[in-house]
Amino acid sequence: MAVGILLYLVVEVAAIWAVASLVGALWTIVLLVGGALLGSWLARREGGKAMRAVMAAARDGRSGHQEVTDGMLVALGGVLIFLPGFVTDVLGLLVMVPPTRTVIRKAWLRRLERKVHVRSHRTVVIDGEVVEPSQPRPRTEPDDQPRIIEG
Repeated sequence: MAVGILLYLVVEVAAIWAVASLVGALWTIVLLVGGALLGSWLARREGGKAMRAVMAAARDGRSGHQEVTDGMLVALGGVLIFLPGFVTDVLGLLVMVPPTRTVIRKAWLRRLERKVHVRSHRTVVIDGEVVEPSQPRPRTEPDDQPRIIEG
């Protein structure tokens, strides 16, 4: 986890440095803020579409797994855009744009189906034996008394 965060920071700093070297510091800041504004607008628009699609699927009695997955991907894209940097902005925008989101959703669902398929074929064997009582236990309480179980 720490290595991933460190790698993320190194990649983002390198990307910001490269953009700043090409266009200057002021334009780099403008691009970062503009990307965040564009991403938040897109997240709100696509999130609303995904929510309406989920509601329509529920109203029609259909399984809304595709719509729910789209909503999750839009939320992921919003989080990626919320993180500062160009690399996460580009990844977030790719996740939120409908054509690329469809490709990502299909790949993600295929991967999940493979994982579920692999896990569902595991067999669990529990060793044990059945012990039949030799004689029924006599009741010590009358039938009209409630049974109290402690512990």
